[in-house]
Amino acid sequence: MDGTEGSGGQPGPAERSHRSSVSSVGARAAADVLVYLADDSVVPLAELHRAVREVLQLPDVALEAFALWLVSPLLEVQLKPKHQPYKLGRQWPELLLRFTDAPDDDVAMDEPSLQFRRNVFFPKRRELQIQDEEVLRLLYEEAKGNVLTARYPCDPEDCEALGALVCRVQLGPYQPGQPAACALREKLDSFLPAHLCKRGHGLFAALRGRGAKAATGEQGLLDAYRQVKEAVGSEREATLGTHYRAYVLRCHELPFYGCAFFHGEIDKPAQGFLHRGGRKPVTVAISLEGVHVIDHREKHVLLGLRFQELSWDHTSPEEEEPVLWLEFDGDSEGTPVNRLLRIYSKQAELMSSLIEYCIELNQAAEPTAPQESAPGPRSAPSPSQPPAQRPKLRRQGSVVCSRIQHLSTIDYVEDGKGIKRVKPKRNTSYSAASKHGPGEP
Repeated sequence: MDGTEGSGGQPGPAERSHRSSVSSVGARAAADVLVYLADDSVVPLAELHRAVREVLQLPDVALEAFALWLVSPLLEVQLKPKHQPYKLGRQWPELLLRFTDAPDDDVAMDEPSLQFRRNVFFPKRRELQIQDEEVLRLLYEEAKGNVLTARYPCDPEDCEALGALVCRVQLGPYQPGQPAACALREKLDSFLPAHLCKRGHGLFAALRGRGAKAATGEQGLLDAYRQVKEAVGSEREATLGTHYRAYVLRCHELPFYGCAFFHGEIDKPAQGFLHRGGRKPVTVAISLEGVHVIDHREKHVLLGLRFQELSWDHTSPEEEEPVLWLEFDGDSEGTPVNRLLRIYSKQAELMSSLIEYCIELNQAAEPTAPQESAPGPRSAPSPSQPPAQRPKLRRQGSVVCSRIQHLSTIDYVEDGKGIKRVKPKRNTSYSAASKHGPGEP
């Protein structure tokens, strides 16, 4: 296994169900292999990736759009076609010891399941061309699970719009006069993330606490449900593909759609007289488009960078924690600086390799002029052409906007003679020499 083929992090939506392990099946007959889909249905098969497509009667594009994954609450790995799930299943404890901080007891009990999921390396632009309803349904189910479990952080307005499309798929077209509000209330956690469905205070209070407008909550979801457009003259079954597509396209606006997820920790900004900071758990989301660092508890983006906006490196010194370094441009009291963010994670090697591979894929799809290599962290090339579309304007305070002020970074400038450290205002905990370069802790 290498970093171009796997991802690790918090469990995805599928871990809500009880699933059989691939690591404890021994010499089980091939016909007994079970692959779980995003909606928890099961496909028995004699072969693997191609066989899933044949059993589900999917078009050829499914071979590129989906991949087989080994998934457990502790680690997620996307497999290459050459991989043998049984072999990796038997090696699972070794992978956990190498790439996670899980206690020995958790490692001993952890068992992965084999899942059919979206391929991290499948471009979103290719999804726009998909017409097959079953492929769209599988993409919809996976995206919906990631939204409901808050793996994809969303603003309340987006939650309502996405939840309304789920209402349309599960409840049919909105019919005036029917008790739709009761149906929504009974199945609220099927339409909205759990942290917006807090009992006792009510959804209305939960959404208002996150800065939502007054007419939110169940009523806001109901209003969005009313506004879901129907295809004139079409039957409900014939229009489901339209709503699957609408859901997926709405998720395309989320910068972390289709990412591989890893977990780690970052330093908190120093606070108080003693400059105590500590660490904060984060999720690192990596896709073909860039890297996003997400606050694991608060469910909002701390830092979002396209590949052309960052340099990166990873270090694994003996007897110290592995670190992924992200370098990007910043500003310190009006002075342009280079900033280094340190992400502590045993999956730093995987993240670094995945970044490198994503950049290579982008270069192959859109060749750029060759660049001379230089020491220090690797830099992503600038695209040869400007993007066809301007990025969507984000709401002020949106969960997908970067929160640089919540980061503790190492800032430095080049003064013509060398590299000089820019001292933080209130942080004296860093004692490294000013001659340290990027990526040198």
